Amino acid sequence: MTQVKEPAAATRALPPRRRRPLRALAWTGGAALLAAAVAAAAVGFGGDDAGTAAATRTPPATAKVTRTTLTETRTVDGTLGYGAPLTVTGKSQGTITWLPGEGTTITRGHGVYSVDADRRPLLYGTMPLYRTLEDGIEGKDVELLERNLKKLGYTGFDVDGEFTWATREAVEDWQDDLGLDVTGKIQPGDVVVADGPIRVADLKKALGDSAGGPVLTATGTTRQVLVNLDVADEHLVRKGMKATVELPDGTEVNGRITGVGKVATETGTGNDTTTTVEVKVSVSGLKKSYDAAPVDVTIVSDQRKDVLAVPVGALFALAEGGYGVQVVEGPATRYAAVETGMFADGRVEVTGVQEGTTVAVPK
Repeated sequence: MTQVKEPAAATRALPPRRRRPLRALAWTGGAALLAAAVAAAAVGFGGDDAGTAAATRTPPATAKVTRTTLTETRTVDGTLGYGAPLTVTGKSQGTITWLPGEGTTITRGHGVYSVDADRRPLLYGTMPLYRTLEDGIEGKDVELLERNLKKLGYTGFDVDGEFTWATREAVEDWQDDLGLDVTGKIQPGDVVVADGPIRVADLKKALGDSAGGPVLTATGTTRQVLVNLDVADEHLVRKGMKATVELPDGTEVNGRITGVGKVATETGTGNDTTTTVEVKVSVSGLKKSYDAAPVDVTIVSDQRKDVLAVPVGALFALAEGGYGVQVVEGPATRYAAVETGMFADGRVEVTGVQEGTTVAVPK
């Protein structure tokens, strides 16, 4: 009795098996084709290395062995927006006298909000100010101030992290240009520090409110997609990898992974919890002004170029291990053992047959 194995699943990779002489094989397709294959396998098999047998009927369908690129992808949920928000907090006494509109973009040197009619300008940097900057002070916060003054066009001092008389004069000129009290000093509450331009997301204060506490939330100005990726799939992504983002209306835009989080976050309660890392994806070619939207992100997790491939349905599971295909040569067919590689898009990488070979594919 010929040994018949269950059909190979087309949606998962098949384990490698040792190649042995072809003695019996089974279709990965339907029952009728399976019976025909078993009948064919019983004829003319044994020690013939070529594994050739005469076919008694025409294969139901055929395909060519082609040279191609196989791409394995994974689609995950994401959210299109402007990135994680930051909270701008007032650190001085007074009354809110001016606020920007939601959606407003603010760049270096421009006011983020006003207290007692004095604007609080934006400076670029990653270190918040925590002390009064004045003559004799040294440190990274002084360097941040000097770097911003230089970018705003003020000169006469060195960007060296030392608050000298030259730095003080530049601060005084800046304060005078802004219409502020000219003190030559900078208090932590006099400015807002962010790592680049900001976009106002939500106002937390109204005109006339006290200036202390959260004033507004803001984001970056570049739209991006955030993906909470299951840690089990973290190995699939890396910075610089290409991605495709599908918008709610079905259109697709190009994306690229710009960051993979280093800290895992657990969400949910009890046994229903998920551990994820945040993945950032930049997007290009957006034509619609979605401020926020759910999207599908397709990530290319693996790719094999210039390989020979056949439809997954063309594979047979050999009774004694390994896999094979039924090669069609005019009115005759023969069975050839193959080794499998990557599976993607309904095709499988094979070695052991030549490019252009015709193989049978069950319907």
